Amino acid sequence: MPRKNQASVLDALTAILRTKTAGTQEDIKQRLEEQGYVANQSKISRLLRKLGAIKITNEQAQIIYSLPHEPAPSNAKNVLSHLIVSIATNEVLIVISTNPGSASLIARLLDHHRNELEILGTVAGDDTLFIAPTSTKQLMHTLDLITSFINEAK
Repeated sequence: MPRKNQASVLDALTAILRTKTAGTQEDIKQRLEEQGYVANQSKISRLLRKLGAIKITNEQAQIIYSLPHEPAPSNAKNVLSHLIVSIATNEVLIVISTNPGSASLIARLLDHHRNELEILGTVAGDDTLFIAPTSTKQLMHTLDLITSFINEAK
């Protein structure tokens, strides 16, 4: 079987998940192979993570893989830096002030990357975002990670 590029494999996997009938990674592997894709269990697992696939219970009470209802946030980080007015911190929290209406967008992206940014989570209003770091002892390190993340694609 010829190997196909990852973008087309992702498209095929997305189509399979939308059918809401794939209950195991073996099911997915067989369907991909029927379409001419070569995939082992570890590759399927990585692709499922990349798509943010989740396991749900369908109408027939079967556990299946599915795409989340809400897509992952965009990775357009360079846009973020233009939405941020200021970043400040105290001994406990990091506070980001944004243009009106932008705080929840930025919070969602940061929450999506919470492990690599070493944050517990965020709370967003209209133009202000509170970030709880994983460790207050490492607050400045977390601030540096967030700042680098936001400025990465400038």
